[in-house]
Amino acid sequence: MTTFADPKSANPARPSATTGSRPGGRKRGAGRTLHGSRPTYAFLILAVLVSSFPFYYTIVAASRSNADIAKTPPTLIPGPNLLKNFQLALEQADIGKALFNSLIVSGSITVGTVLCSTLAGFAFAKLPFKGRNGLLAFTVGTMMIPPQLGVIPLFMVIAKLEWANQLQAVILPSLVSAFGVFFMRQYIAQSLPDELIEAARVDGASTARIFWKIVVPIARPAMAVLGLLTFMTAWNDFFWPIIALSSQEPTVQVALRQLGGGYVQDQSVVMAGTLLGTLPVLVVFGLLGRQIVGGIMHGAVKG
Repeated sequence: MTTFADPKSANPARPSATTGSRPGGRKRGAGRTLHGSRPTYAFLILAVLVSSFPFYYTIVAASRSNADIAKTPPTLIPGPNLLKNFQLALEQADIGKALFNSLIVSGSITVGTVLCSTLAGFAFAKLPFKGRNGLLAFTVGTMMIPPQLGVIPLFMVIAKLEWANQLQAVILPSLVSAFGVFFMRQYIAQSLPDELIEAARVDGASTARIFWKIVVPIARPAMAVLGLLTFMTAWNDFFWPIIALSSQEPTVQVALRQLGGGYVQDQSVVMAGTLLGTLPVLVVFGLLGRQIVGGIMHGAVKG
């Protein structure tokens, strides 16, 4: 009996279909290494330079005198007055106390918003209860209401509770975010399989245990992103703190308006205070940046 060899097995140079390889030794799939072209790298380098230039110029202006800043063309090299301007900023406004207050306010708001939003997002995504869709639609609908409309009644409540000029007047109204609830609901609904929750319930786990042992580890990347966005928003908030707090209990943004006073405003001192107020945000980004990038890569790579 005559047998015929398989043409695929007879040609050893032919790439196998099961290995997912291509001619030239390039592989496709999860292990593929992507290489950008030179114009792509040039564009990315240019984007980094353009986006980082404002921060660099803040350092330059904070280390120069007011006369150097007013020169045309402007000076783009850091000067020797950085420490002096830092000292003037600390003397003109209580920047140290303002930084401490901002850390308390922003940290409390971040922890509260992330925890409450994750709990509410888990409930809206995976826990069936009556009126869930309507309540979610109402929560999302509150995002369309301008916050300026609630300033007067909110201040009346704060005055009734005798919380004016106290940090809780800024912290408590911002502990829950409609955007955070919707953001965490969408992430948990897509990332957490229903089978995992059912298996945990079969093993006798309560809802609280499921949240802490299953939901929180899975939602950690989204929690890091929400935490960073919330911290930056709370740190940069000026409108409500200037109403609820006095100059004796300022946040950073409230204290910065006291800098550079006089007939001619000293922009170098203002820039020095702004640089001091920016450093904590950079520290927070450095702490959460790896978690954010890891979460993005975890969601983008499959297989």
